[in-house]
Amino acid sequence: MFLAELRKRKVFQVAVGYLAVAWLLVQVTATILPAFDMPVWTLRLVVLLFALGFPVALLMAWSLELTPDGVKLDVSTTAGKGMLAVAAALMAVALGWFFHGLVLPAPHAAQVAATSPTARPKVDARSIAVLPLVNASNDPDQQFFSDGLSENLIDALSRLNGLKVIGRTSAFQFRDSKEDSATIGRKLGVAYLLSGSVQRAVGVVRISASLIKAADGSTLWAQHYDRPYEDLFALQDEIALAVADALQVKLLSTNAAAKLGDRPPSGNLDAYAAYLHGMQFFYQGDTPEMIKYLTLATRLDPGYVSAWAYLSVAWARQGIQNTGVQAQSDYHQARVAADKALVLAPELGLTHAVRGNLLLSADFDWRGALAEFRRGIELAPEIGAIHSGYSRTLAANGKVREATVQKQFALSIDPRMVGERFRYVDLLVASGRLDEAEKEVEAAVAVSGWTEPQTYYRLRFALLRGDAKAALEAAGRAGPDTRDLYMTLAAQISPDRAAADAALAGFLRDHRDWGDSRPYDLASLYALRGDVDNTVEWLDRTWARRDVSILAMMYDPMMLQFRNQPKFIAFCKKIGLPPPSESEALGVDQIRAL
Repeated sequence: MFLAELRKRKVFQVAVGYLAVAWLLVQVTATILPAFDMPVWTLRLVVLLFALGFPVALLMAWSLELTPDGVKLDVSTTAGKGMLAVAAALMAVALGWFFHGLVLPAPHAAQVAATSPTARPKVDARSIAVLPLVNASNDPDQQFFSDGLSENLIDALSRLNGLKVIGRTSAFQFRDSKEDSATIGRKLGVAYLLSGSVQRAVGVVRISASLIKAADGSTLWAQHYDRPYEDLFALQDEIALAVADALQVKLLSTNAAAKLGDRPPSGNLDAYAAYLHGMQFFYQGDTPEMIKYLTLATRLDPGYVSAWAYLSVAWARQGIQNTGVQAQSDYHQARVAADKALVLAPELGLTHAVRGNLLLSADFDWRGALAEFRRGIELAPEIGAIHSGYSRTLAANGKVREATVQKQFALSIDPRMVGERFRYVDLLVASGRLDEAEKEVEAAVAVSGWTEPQTYYRLRFALLRGDAKAALEAAGRAGPDTRDLYMTLAAQISPDRAAADAALAGFLRDHRDWGDSRPYDLASLYALRGDVDNTVEWLDRTWARRDVSILAMMYDPMMLQFRNQPKFIAFCKKIGLPPPSESEALGVDQIRAL
């Protein structure tokens, strides 16, 4: 009887027809999505709507009747109106759930929303910082080893489900700190601290570790390990599992270390030591030494994914510092290393992030870089550095709103990473939020003690506001390397046009080589003057040098005052950028009008 009623109401026909149309439209959406650079959640939304629509379509097929007078509600059953109400409720609940976690995966969305880099980090009940392990050896040359093990613990703990782990840069600022645990925990925004020491002797490694509650300094867990050096990797896993047990959290992956790719698959400890050496020089900014040791690591173990990945980063960094043929040679080496890492570990977030970095900084493949970083985040959403790289790439494409969200998440993991905090300032500036940006600068200086950027940003804020007096005052505080440039920039917004012209002529006369090394600065000078022709000419010279300064163009308010100028539009098209009218950043004219 029931089956007969289903046939009568054509429920089966509706089901078959609906599934066929849904399958076809999902395939079409998946095909065209990359071409339009649509966000990664678009396809998920389409699939969700069709999945939700299936039971709704069946309910409507049951409840509605096609008559000569049109579609009518079948009230011959008591369920008719009720089923339509159920369908509407299902649709509303599902759409609400989807848009609640639209931009980021659910575990990260709440954290991002709560992040305010200017404020003191909020303490999460499930949060930890790994302070740098003390080098207990009598040999200072073993510092790389203790620092490397500390970072390995950070990486391993980041794979614990529901645990917020502070990044290396922020945690390592408390090396040899005399502050108490409560103060350190408050500054980092964590509930727990992992500290200890490591001693590497002939054939033996000794590690002492303790997990303490930051608020009161009480010890939750402590252990001393004395193991053969060849058992190092097993020992690292044992410590991570002990911390997980103490905090009552579980690993996201049973093979977390392998997924991270930071260990040589062969277990070659010499390769691992070379990798740790290379990473020490990575943080010290010594690119040649970094290349030397990471190359050694890949020779000792050709399957060493992280060594290949960071070797690509090193070569790309060197390429940025060089020009011409030498830069292209460096970038070639970076591509070889990145390709090797991607072939070895296509499902590792790090390898896609490294590839994205290279596509952006070396190849200026704006959309390709976006796609790689998106994939990196899908595979490793807990790694703040990938979110930071994605933010930089989004900003370079003019997508300022999402870039800001991604930067906030990166800073929630590494709140004391000063360089990233200043990049966050740039995003606030691009959105016209100058008052917030000023507070961010002060907070970043307070964290780092690095005062030099204050002068630059004071000048920039004054230029954007059109405050000639404040601009001259800020420029007067600049050091000898930048004072002439800053004074010339400040002069361009002066009501005395003759003085502005004289300042520019004098700067060009006294700094004839400036355009060869820093052409984007000259583009900025002409942009302040509202001279679109000369601005585009110097942007073109910046592009000819493949200078990475060009990456700021789509969120630089000085440049975006020309968003509707044909010459500027043509230049953006020439270098593969979207039309400047699509940039979410404000132009200086719009900021002054706020």
